[in-house]
Order: sequence, then structure tokens, then C-alpha cells
Amino acid sequence: MEEFSRIQRLPPYVFAVVGELKMQLRHQNIDIVDFSMGNPDIPTPAHIVDKLDEAAHKPVNHRYSLSRGIPNLRKAVCDRYARMYDVHLDQETEAIVTMGSKEGLAHLALAMLDPGDVVLAPDPTYPIHKYAPIIAGADVRSVPIGPGRDFFDDLTTATRQAWPKPKVLFLCYPHNPTTEVTTPEFFRKVVEFARENSLWVIHDLAYADLVFDGYKAPSFLQTPGAKEVGVEFYTMSKSYSMPGWRVGFCLGNPRLVHALSRIKSYLDYGIFQPVQIAATVALNSSDDCVTEICEIYRERRDRLVEGLNRIGWETTSPKATMFVWARIPEPFRKMGSVEFSKRLLTEAHVAVSPGLGFGSYGDEYVRFALIENEHRTRQAVAGIRRMLSGGW
Repeated sequence: MEEFSRIQRLPPYVFAVVGELKMQLRHQNIDIVDFSMGNPDIPTPAHIVDKLDEAAHKPVNHRYSLSRGIPNLRKAVCDRYARMYDVHLDQETEAIVTMGSKEGLAHLALAMLDPGDVVLAPDPTYPIHKYAPIIAGADVRSVPIGPGRDFFDDLTTATRQAWPKPKVLFLCYPHNPTTEVTTPEFFRKVVEFARENSLWVIHDLAYADLVFDGYKAPSFLQTPGAKEVGVEFYTMSKSYSMPGWRVGFCLGNPRLVHALSRIKSYLDYGIFQPVQIAATVALNSSDDCVTEICEIYRERRDRLVEGLNRIGWETTSPKATMFVWARIPEPFRKMGSVEFSKRLLTEAHVAVSPGLGFGSYGDEYVRFALIENEHRTRQAVAGIRRMLSGGW
């Protein structure tokens, strides 16, 4: 039967190639050290789980909830933004709860975009930043990012070459997958550019709290005028190690928040209310648990980066995120990230994400997710050393 047109617009999922090979090797009882998926393994802090358990035992919480989130949770995230960023949000008009950032990004794109609209997205980038507009029927123009690139030069070029005029700019800092970080000055230039070019800005702040070495990630909404041109997504998946709980937020411009709220009112009844109650407690409690989670990722970062550099794979230590973005060693670079990732699997028994899966400009890189403990990381480095020594 003929494939549905919207499904036909989705490109093949590059990560599936490595995922299938990984499963084949595991079926052969081969132990794979798996850095491929950014799926946090650190347990959710106990006080959050305890609140979920308490709330789940109350039958009143078993009913349908609100698609835009319970008031106390919206207030809690607004209070956090006031504490962390001195950003003041109206919980009724400038905040909505989403089922993780991914759902919110996808449904906001569906609410905003018409077939044929043009969206600007970084390359490489987290796949939903491109696929959400594609699913909505829009066309995506890439803005290359990475070493040696001038973002605003490339952004200006992409804007001038696009027809019709671009409608939305997606951003994500700290950046997945490249781990690049940014400054308030960068966001000031983004707001200025958005005003000059009548662009909406959607910023994904998924790694707000996973920052190292004294770096503090700015919020896009800290920028004067930011709420006039866009929104920011914040999620509890990484900061509070709550990935499976699916708690995120869309914050900022009232028009965009209202559009997302309106479309979600037709599509869902919100998150299970005990989850929202537990998330409220998390946001209103001390940030000690967030600091502890961040420290675990810092230790893993140090262990992996030190190990890779020790065996001759030159790798930069990231200032943020839960990833290491490593350029493929020169002797292997021409094979591209997919074939190199497959070779890492078969010879070193280490799984990573090929950079091509994040965009064509990522094909000289692979991404390690910091989801393995110290022992497993040492095991991976040893396997990679054996592979590299046989292929230099």
C-alpha cells in the first residue's frame, strides 16, 4: 500500500542503523557499553518519588487533569524562573505544562506552521527541531553551527536565500549534540535579528542546569524583548533526572503559549496529576539534588574525556549538557559517522550516536551520552584503544 504523505516526508532515522546492529550483537551475548541514547540513568531523587507515591494513593488525583497543567505546577516553574533568572512570568498566560519538551515542541510547530512555511534550524541539532516542522508540513533551512562558523553570518545567509520568508528560528543552548554554550550577548543579537526579520524564536533549554566549571547557562527569556518574539522550553528530565515522568514547560510569549494551550486542549488531558504534584514539590524544594546530579555528570565527563585523550583521541571537555561531542580521529574520518559508529560497535563493543543523525554538518563527529558509570567508561576506553591501535 502507498505510504501516507506525511510519513513519506520523514527521512530515514539514522540512529536505527546503529540500534539494529547493537541489538544483533547483544543477541550474540556480546556486552555493549552503551553511550548512544541520552537517557538519564540516575534515579529520581527520593523526596520526589515519595511525593508521587503519596499523591498516587489519593483517588481524587486519578481523574482527568488539565491539559495546560495544574496551577501550582505552573506557579512553581514561574517562581523558579524568578529565582534563577530574574524573569517574571504570568502563570496564566505565559506558562503551560507539556509532556516533556519534545511533545510541546511538536505541537507548537503544528499550531504555528502551515504547509510551505519556512523554518530555520541549526545543523547539527536535536532531531525534533527539524522533524517537528516537517511533520507540520513546513520546509526546514539549515544554519550550520560549529568550530570556525559565524552563526549570525550563516543565519543572515539562510534568511536571505529562503523563500518564502522564514517564520520560525529554533535554537538550543547549551546545545545538543555539539555541547556548545552561549552568552546573554548572543541572545540579545537573536532578539534583534528576530525583530528585524519578523521571526518567532523557539529556544530549547533542556540542559539549563547541567553546567560545569563555573559556567551558568543564560535563559533566552532574560533578554530584554525576548517575550515579544518567542518562547523557551524547560524540562525536568535532566535537571531532576525525571526523563520517564515527561514533565516540561513552554514559557514566554502569550500568543504562542495560548496557541499551544488551544491545540493541546483538543489532544490531551494533561499529565497524571500525582506526577504534576511531585514535580511541583521538586521545583519548590532545595536545588541540592540538582547540584548532586550535575556533579555525577561532571565526574563522568572528566573520566571519559581524560580516557579518550589518553589513548590519542583528541576530545574537548564540554562546559555543559550530558554529552561529549567528539570529532572522529583523522584516519577514520573519511568513512563518516555511521560507518565509524558501526566499527566502534563491532570492534570496541561501544555504542555511540553517529553525528549524521543530527544533520549533515555533524558527519565528522559522534556523540557520547554520559550514562555509564566509571567502571563501564574505563571498559569502553580500553575497547576503543584496542580498536584505534589496530586502525591508525
